[in-house]
Amino acid sequence: MGKTSSIKIFSGTSNLPLAQEICSYLGVSLGDALVTAFPDNESFVRFNENIRGTDVFLVQSTSSPANHNVMELLIMIDAARRASAHRVTAVIPFFGYARQDRKDQPRVPITSKLVANLLVAAGVNRILTMDLHAQQIQGFFDIPVDHLYAAPVFFDELQSRDVSNMTIFSPDVGGMKMANAYSELLGCPLGFVAKRRTGASTVEAMNLVGEVEDREILLVDDMTETAGTLTAAAKLLKERGARKVSAIVSHCVLNETGRERLKSGLLDELITTNSVGLEYRDLPIQQLSVASLLGEAIRRTHTDSSISSLFKIKGF
Repeated sequence: MGKTSSIKIFSGTSNLPLAQEICSYLGVSLGDALVTAFPDNESFVRFNENIRGTDVFLVQSTSSPANHNVMELLIMIDAARRASAHRVTAVIPFFGYARQDRKDQPRVPITSKLVANLLVAAGVNRILTMDLHAQQIQGFFDIPVDHLYAAPVFFDELQSRDVSNMTIFSPDVGGMKMANAYSELLGCPLGFVAKRRTGASTVEAMNLVGEVEDREILLVDDMTETAGTLTAAAKLLKERGARKVSAIVSHCVLNETGRERLKSGLLDELITTNSVGLEYRDLPIQQLSVASLLGEAIRRTHTDSSISSLFKIKGF
């Protein structure tokens, strides 16, 4: 594996199981670091092994609690730089604040740009992330950003299923590009739901276009938190005669509202990844691992090899 002897992988507290899986894939041990908090909730990081001159990868999703996890990552980066790491790469399977990527109202921030500035100011050399909510966020960084897609992981799962009676649906017009890519990959018809958002956590689905009656529907989206978009779309699709409604979501950052909506049974199955460290007991959720995808990207970054083949899938 080339320069594996000088690679060090450490994990924050947001998704330790994923970091351990990545290390298992690479055949290395997870780095020894103390990542904790003082009684007043100030984060503290100490690397318990020598990292001078090494290639350091810090695995941390900036999911809920987002502020804590972002700050923890910044402190880990600073600690690694001050310990004379040769290169520091932040591996961020889920990039929080990605939905705040533009000024869509007067007097509001562009918080994803601010987070990018903070990461660069802390001293990170590279970013490795997956399925950004808005692809332009790559341009918010003045350092290299490797943007992976979970599509190969989902595609492997879907290939084992019968998709002959399936229609791929986007739950909104904005997701048509991603839905179209899955449609072409699987050779399935394409449709979309025209929706109207009535609040930050409520969505009113209005109409739909595509083959629905007596078909299995697969909704494709990048993330879900309240499951409002997905359940509203599922309700409308079933009212129009859909036999089954499933969904693929790269990042499942469910809050309590989202969990309750999934328990309603409107959505028959939700397929997601382990990009965030949440458990989904008693919910119709199948979780697929992206450890090999991220691990291979880390290996290729470490050996200065191309990682473009990891996300060269038609349509992505």
